[in-house]
Amino acid sequence: EVDFWIIPIIQGFVQIEELVVNYSESSDDDKSSPETPPQESTCVDDIHPTFLVALISRRSRHRAGMRYKRRGVDKNGNVANYVETEQLIHVHNHSLSFIQTRGSVPVFWSQVGYRYNPRPRLDKSESETVPCFRAHFEEQLKNYKKQVIINLVDQTGREKIIGDAYLKQVLLYNNANLTYVSFDFHEHW
Repeated sequence: EVDFWIIPIIQGFVQIEELVVNYSESSDDDKSSPETPPQESTCVDDIHPTFLVALISRRSRHRAGMRYKRRGVDKNGNVANYVETEQLIHVHNHSLSFIQTRGSVPVFWSQVGYRYNPRPRLDKSESETVPCFRAHFEEQLKNYKKQVIINLVDQTGREKIIGDAYLKQVLLYNNANLTYVSFDFHEHW
């Protein structure tokens, strides 16, 4: 009886833009030359010169919190600060969708203290983590069928303990629908 009074709220972001792709037959050098008169740009497709791009991000209500206060996974498989972002493109009566999810590394870990970058620590054993890690990825695979995991944790230094625990859980889970990729920003800095 109270549903009438309850307003559903989503924490997130939505933006929809109409875009036009223009091109010219001349090279970039010709375009910037002072001797070249300006040319009228022509559209890629005169019938449908525009396409729509929508970006929608939704933040989960489970385990939301401040970055250094809420980390890891809980007993139900929810990870901290989980966000699903969908990019939609509509062009020529076709709609395309790409979904990306992000969240905290799904193991039991935390960072204690108020310093800028407190040292991470594991809070539970590998065996205690297995069922919660499994619950997290079973839900992910139920929703998205396949997942490419990109681990952005620093692979050396103070975050190595978290990255190693993550990889170990992926190997123990051993699911063909998960692809694990480790990407270390420090190697590409």
